[in-house]
Amino acid sequence: MNYLELEFQLRGKTLPADHGYSMYAAIKKAVFEGKELPEEVLLSSIAGVPDREGMIFLTPRSRLRLRCPADQVSIWYRGLQNVVLDIRGHMVRVIQPRMSLPQASSTLRARLVTFKLKDWNSHTIPQYFEESCQRAMEAMGICGQAHIDTAADGNLALRSLQIHHKNILGFGVCVVGLSEDDSIALQCHGLGGRKHFGCGWFYPLKEKSNDA
Repeated sequence: MNYLELEFQLRGKTLPADHGYSMYAAIKKAVFEGKELPEEVLLSSIAGVPDREGMIFLTPRSRLRLRCPADQVSIWYRGLQNVVLDIRGHMVRVIQPRMSLPQASSTLRARLVTFKLKDWNSHTIPQYFEESCQRAMEAMGICGQAHIDTAADGNLALRSLQIHHKNILGFGVCVVGLSEDDSIALQCHGLGGRKHFGCGWFYPLKEKSNDA
């Protein structure tokens, strides 16, 4: 199945830094009248300048990005073009869509990957999390080495996503040693859960993500 990436420019001022679930809910309402998004679709969180108080400021380079099967592109192209999304009271207009193909890179990063875990033990979870990444990639036939990324302060890149007032914990992930085909496959299919909320979105190292 061929995947394409759609990138929309944005007109707005601010967003919550943790906007993954709210963005999904706004898109679901605008494009699918409240029905669930297709399972194959991946959404990326929107990059901006963090104020370190739970908000980001949008810039001319801020984009809404999604990856979907090629036969769904027209739905998203028409459905989101010039739509105003209400993301927890922050109004953002979606304009000027641009299509592209995911670009292969031997090293990919994701800002946040999550798995459904019974317990969160800070001592044992890093190893279990990396093993979960490896098992998930092997199940997709992807060969590469996944490890937890390092945050700017030198610690493990522990991050969270809020869904219905509940914090879902996960880590930033880096995958190395990918072939071209496996790199494209990982970008198209993602890793872990909550892919409609911005999780599991992998990008080549030359790109930047929102680390707010």
